[in-house]
Amino acid sequence: MAEGENTPAASGRLDSLMAAAAAAGGRGPAPLERWNPPDCGDMDMRIAADGTWFYAGTPIGRLPLVKLFASVLTREGERFVLKTPAEKIGIRVDDAPFLAVDMAQEDGAAGPVLVFRTNLDDLVRCGEGHDLRFASGGDEGEVIPYIHVRRGLEARLTRAVFMELVEVAQVREISGVPMFGVASGGRFYPMMPAADLERASQ
Repeated sequence: MAEGENTPAASGRLDSLMAAAAAAGGRGPAPLERWNPPDCGDMDMRIAADGTWFYAGTPIGRLPLVKLFASVLTREGERFVLKTPAEKIGIRVDDAPFLAVDMAQEDGAAGPVLVFRTNLDDLVRCGEGHDLRFASGGDEGEVIPYIHVRRGLEARLTRAVFMELVEVAQVREISGVPMFGVASGGRFYPMMPAADLERASQ
């Protein structure tokens, strides 16, 4: 199907997927680990780097519909799939499927906990099972932050949230090397060697 083409067959497939996702739950993440449906190939659905979902080249403007699809989204290796009891369909994700758009701190048993809100209103408490990851970007010294949301799916922190994260960062020695990073839920997430940060600020 060409980009932007929305044939009756394609629309019927989307309607079928919507109905299956709604029947499977649709209110929060579905129990995907219980299902082993047949693989029905890929469909023309894409999540752009800014978090916008597209179907057949057209943005999906209804937030409840996006949340419905997100509730049945999972990752299998490098492939992202929408999974219902009846079928499994691959989609394209340009970067991460979610964005972390807000950050707050709360007190936890092991110390402060960073809490992130995604663009689809998931609340993610950073710690074991919801770890931060810092990837190297294309530009020299660029750091791209992600947090694990669920099922291998990550949220990329927006620039504004990343700036907030940097404000609460600290330096700790890891294996004898001073590292710049953040603490949350009793864990420390190194961002970069403190020496690199000093050089970048000069």
